[in-house]
Amino acid sequence: MLAKRIIPCLDIKDGQTVKGVNFVNIQSVGDPVELGALYAEQGADELVFLDITATHEGRKTFVELVKRIARELNIPFTVGGGISEIKDAEALLSAGADKVSINSSAVRNPQLIDDLAKNFGTQFVVVAIDAKNYDGHWTVTVNGGRIPTDKELFSWAKEAEDRGAGEILFTSMDHDGTKGGFANNELAQMADMLRIPIIASGGAGNMDHFVDVFTKGKADAGLAASIFHYKEIAIPDLKSYLKSKNIPIR
Repeated sequence: MLAKRIIPCLDIKDGQTVKGVNFVNIQSVGDPVELGALYAEQGADELVFLDITATHEGRKTFVELVKRIARELNIPFTVGGGISEIKDAEALLSAGADKVSINSSAVRNPQLIDDLAKNFGTQFVVVAIDAKNYDGHWTVTVNGGRIPTDKELFSWAKEAEDRGAGEILFTSMDHDGTKGGFANNELAQMADMLRIPIIASGGAGNMDHFVDVFTKGKADAGLAASIFHYKEIAIPDLKSYLKSKNIPIR
């Protein structure tokens, strides 16, 4: 079994880190560069920075912020939000990002996945999927979960892999911010279907949720926000706990 990764996620709005519940009730929790540096120091394996209103408001990801992050961080980080063409990704890569995450733009223009993979390599491309369960049917949403689409979670994840995605970042909107655990059944189904790594997002509330997501959910990485931002779980404690449960951790 490959070592599992712990990934704090920093949602960015107007240059600040924010957090909500089920994608609403957004509150500021601090400076993204300072928080990112703190998490790196504590042993986070990677970081994800998402400009959560970039697509909705038609803005590009804040390249200057990415430059600041790159100067301060010594671990890999992924940046997403408002990336709709090659030049957007190029700007972020030049600014110091290790990977880009595309979500709404990939749903609207799936060819973007092929183009990014071809230009930069599959390891650079993370396809983020925000999905919601409507009567047993997992529907992919766009614009920060605001708009349901005609795409279904599992078929879209497979198409993303086939087009050149290097990783899938799956957020269950039903679990997001609830701290009731990850969508392990859906994650396991996806893991059995795909060859590429899956980052689980949405629902982390305690250390056992990470144990479950790596065993029952078969995820390659566990992503969380509020439990780290509000210091409910410290990354070194989480890693020690996972090791005690025989889960391979970096």
